[in-house]
Amino acid sequence: MAAKLTSAQRAARRDEKRRLRNRAVKSVTKTYLDNARGALQGKDLAAAEKAVLQAVTALDKAAHKGVAHGHNVARRKSRLMKRLNAFKATATQAT
Repeated sequence: MAAKLTSAQRAARRDEKRRLRNRAVKSVTKTYLDNARGALQGKDLAAAEKAVLQAVTALDKAAHKGVAHGHNVARRKSRLMKRLNAFKATATQAT
């Protein structure tokens, strides 16, 4: 007869699965954020807008899945959009 599992053992197994899933979501989100920040350092407005959109989408998905806190996501999106708007302003002044 198999030994009984305690609730702690089941919780540990479940938590490990969730940790791995959350780590993947965090990694993707961080990658998109880095790409957006890099694009905002460049000169191409269209590429920057696309990268920021991808980052915002990834942040929203992370918040929806419970990986990132909603307030944290809102703050990051706000700062990212602030940078994008400043980038747009300098791009329009240059032309």
